[in-house]
Amino acid sequence: MRQGADLSIVIPAYNEALRLPRTLERAHEYLNATAEQYEVIVVDDGSTDETAAKAELHARRWPELSVVELPANAGKGAAIREGMLRASGATRAFSDADLSAPLDELPRLRAKLGGNCHVAIASRGLPESNIEIRQPRRREYAGRTYNRLLRLLVLPGIRDSQCGLKVFTAEAAVACFEPLRTMRFGFDAEVLLRARQLGWSVAEVPVRWHHVEESRVSGGRDAARMLLDLLALRFGRARVRVRPASPVTDRVTSASDP
Repeated sequence: MRQGADLSIVIPAYNEALRLPRTLERAHEYLNATAEQYEVIVVDDGSTDETAAKAELHARRWPELSVVELPANAGKGAAIREGMLRASGATRAFSDADLSAPLDELPRLRAKLGGNCHVAIASRGLPESNIEIRQPRRREYAGRTYNRLLRLLVLPGIRDSQCGLKVFTAEAAVACFEPLRTMRFGFDAEVLLRARQLGWSVAEVPVRWHHVEESRVSGGRDAARMLLDLLALRFGRARVRVRPASPVTDRVTSASDP
């Protein structure tokens, strides 16, 4: 793991032995074409297949890649938390292992960081978002319903909290992930809520996105758990001591913004 990297990218992986090698090839090619110091951290979330072994094989020829293995499946939030707190980058991002939002969207998100904005999130919910391959209708409806509840209960103004590409300043990564209590798929809402409670704005940025099959989200069990997590957040799970700050209006940015 590099010390003092410009950019850290965390990739959580659970039973991703089949598609992770291609993801790492694409990430390796993209990041080596940049002119900055970077690191990639794959966090194996207690996989029962060869996910960790495949990642370690790639790491042998990619010194910027490190692999962390959790002893048992703890959840996507737990895996990303582990990676974010191990990271050294001034900017810290996480990406889903399927690269539904490709890494070449990162500069658009990173450009929004600065001033009072410490978090930028990819969004499928803005008019300028480019959805190349849509989810099955049932999953898309479930996602929209969840985000309506999210805006109503926890995060007014956020159109899409679940898109799997987000970037943080190092300060925000530690402040939002160190106290994380929601360890599975509902963790995004807690992280964004903590950022707002700390007085920071969140930039929601339209991106290019395409659905990839083999989702790890269970339509029944995980959806119910995410709803319960929302209710827990609404009634105080993620309260923090808010620092003095001027009123914050989150920035919803368009593809044409600088």
